[in-house]
Amino acid sequence: MSESLKKVDVFQAIADPTRRDVLRLLASKERSIAEITSNYDMSRTAIVKHLKVLTEAGLVTGQKLGREKVYHLKLEPLTEVKQWLDYYEQFWHNKLSKLKFLVENENEDK
Repeated sequence: MSESLKKVDVFQAIADPTRRDVLRLLASKERSIAEITSNYDMSRTAIVKHLKVLTEAGLVTGQKLGREKVYHLKLEPLTEVKQWLDYYEQFWHNKLSKLKFLVENENEDK
């Protein structure tokens, strides 16, 4: 597979805090590269690189509008992340249930 056709894993894409924040920005509305860049203390080139990774992961799409490119969020790839987290949620729930049981029983012993 050529380097330009290589798809980025969703987990790799969201591993970077800046990219997660860009997704948060795009969740409220589509934005141009200039609008996105104005939220960060980094160059337009750096933001474009982050957007490229997000695009390759299928998390955003860009559309040329006049002289700017406007990006919007695509939620479908995040389904994989949600499914992965859902599996581990059972362990959190079990731990919280156990903690609740211990706390309630401790109060009864007093």
